[in-house]
Amino acid sequence: MPSPVEVPISDADREAALERWETSIVALEEKNESVRSNEESILFIGSSSIRLWDSIAQDMAPYRCIERGYGGAKFSDLAVFAKRVIEPHQYRGLVVFVANDVAGRTGDHSLEQIEAWVRYIIGVSQAHQPNAAIGLVEVTPTESRFAAWDKIRAVNALLKEIALTTPDTYLIPTAEHYLTADDQPRPELFVADKLHMNEHGYELWGSLIRRRLDDIFRLRAEQASMKP
Repeated sequence: MPSPVEVPISDADREAALERWETSIVALEEKNESVRSNEESILFIGSSSIRLWDSIAQDMAPYRCIERGYGGAKFSDLAVFAKRVIEPHQYRGLVVFVANDVAGRTGDHSLEQIEAWVRYIIGVSQAHQPNAAIGLVEVTPTESRFAAWDKIRAVNALLKEIALTTPDTYLIPTAEHYLTADDQPRPELFVADKLHMNEHGYELWGSLIRRRLDDIFRLRAEQASMKP
């Protein structure tokens, strides 16, 4: 895993990320002033599906959540901002959802690039909170990007492989629940843009993430009880 000191991104891409997202990151930092530190919190970081999750407190109860999503985040710029987004917080678990590196467009990132950035972000969290669990949420199948679903599925397979090979890191599988029996996106779970979830989509998302966190923390407690 790369050292958290070494962000695996070019200077040009770093400058582009700062130019586009600095204002959004500053706004997140300003929100930190009103957050009371709680080591039992779950920190959610990533793209607009996190940012737009207005019902997160209700959908994730009884977990106490800190929401730090922004715009159309990619793993590339999240790597640039990882320390600023992660290090102000104490948390029991970190949940990461990013869905924009592969969208069927020119300039999509490669799996090799995504892996380097994801592993770097995990490294930042583990350096800051060594005992926290890290959950990587699968990219959701959406009608607006379904032409690229095979490539997006490869990203999900990569996230699974990273989770399987990285201590204290877990996949949060969700994608299959957003597909019909014919393997098509379920339109009733999305708003008009056919990309972002509606209240029913978020309710489902929350139940899946919450149940997976329950399983993760139960497993970790069992493993801890078995140590001499």
